[in-house]
Amino acid sequence: MKETRPVTRIAQDIVENVSKVIIGKRPVIERALAAVIAQGHLLIEDVPGVGKTMLAKSISVSIGCSFKRIQFTPDLLPSDIVGVSIYNQSTGGFQFRPGPVMAQVVLVDEINRATPKTQSALLEAMEELQVSVDGVTRPLDKPFVVMATQNPIEYEGTFPLPEAQLDRFLMRISLGYPSFAEELSVIEGQEQVHPVDQLLTVASSDDLIKLQEAAKNIYVDSTVREYIVSLVEATRSHEDVSLGASPRASLGMFRAVRAMAILQDRDYVIPDDVKDLAYAVLGHRVILSSSARMRGLQTSQVLDGLLETVSVPGASH
Repeated sequence: MKETRPVTRIAQDIVENVSKVIIGKRPVIERALAAVIAQGHLLIEDVPGVGKTMLAKSISVSIGCSFKRIQFTPDLLPSDIVGVSIYNQSTGGFQFRPGPVMAQVVLVDEINRATPKTQSALLEAMEELQVSVDGVTRPLDKPFVVMATQNPIEYEGTFPLPEAQLDRFLMRISLGYPSFAEELSVIEGQEQVHPVDQLLTVASSDDLIKLQEAAKNIYVDSTVREYIVSLVEATRSHEDVSLGASPRASLGMFRAVRAMAILQDRDYVIPDDVKDLAYAVLGHRVILSSSARMRGLQTSQVLDGLLETVSVPGASH
C-alpha cells in the first residue's frame, strides 16, 4: 500500500503525523518538510521551550531515518562531530569511529554555542554530503539533513554564525508561542506520556527520496523563475542592506517552491509560493547596514517592502 501512495499523500501523511506533536503549527511544519524535500538544511531559531527539538525529532521519526543529536557547547571539538580514527591494538591499524554527523537526520542543538572551528566542521557535511577524517573522505548516507536550533535571546557565551554558514541553511524558521487553546492541548496531550514517544513512522527514507525526486519534476514557469531572481537581486541593491542574498539563495528558493507545490497538491509553482517562503529562505541571508540597525529596522520590514515593490514579470496588473 505504501509503495502506491502518490507523493502528495506521502507528504501530507508526514505533516499530519508531526502535527500530533507540534500542535497548531501546520504552516511551520510544511516549511520544515519543504526544506527536507528540497534537500536543504534547516535553522530553527526561537526562544527556549517552544518545541524546536521536538519538531526535528518528530520529522525524523515520521520518515523513519536514522537520527542523531549533537548538543553544541564551547568545549566541543570537530572530531566530536565527524568522528575519529583510533588505533586498534589487535589489528595493528587505525579504526574509524564515526561521529554523530554520520546519521541521516542530524539535530544540532544550540549551534551558536560552539566555537567557529567546530561550527565549520559541519560545513563540508552540509555542502558536500561527506566528511574528511585523517585524509580519508567518507560519503554520508542519503537522505541527509541538518536541523540546527539556536536561541536568539541568549548572547552570553555564544558565537554568532558567520554569513558563510548561515548561507548553507536553506531556510530559517520560527515556531512562535502557541495560542491559549493550543497550549491547553499541549498540556492535555502530555498528561501521561509525551506524544513523540508514541509517534509512528508513516514513511520510509525511500519515500523521502521519492519526494525529493518528484520535486525535480514540478513545473516552474519562466515568469516565476524571473520573479525569484528579481526578488533576490533586489536585496543586493537595497539602500538599507549591506549584504544581499547570494545566487545560492535563488537556487534554494527554486528548490523550495517546488517542494512546497507538492505539499499543496500541485504539479506547478505559483508566485504565491515564492512570497510564502521569502522570509524563511531570504531572511537569514540579508544583512542590514549598521545605519539601518541603529534605526531599529528589521530584516522582515525590508522584505515586506521588496514583496510590495517587486512585481511578477509578465503578470497582468
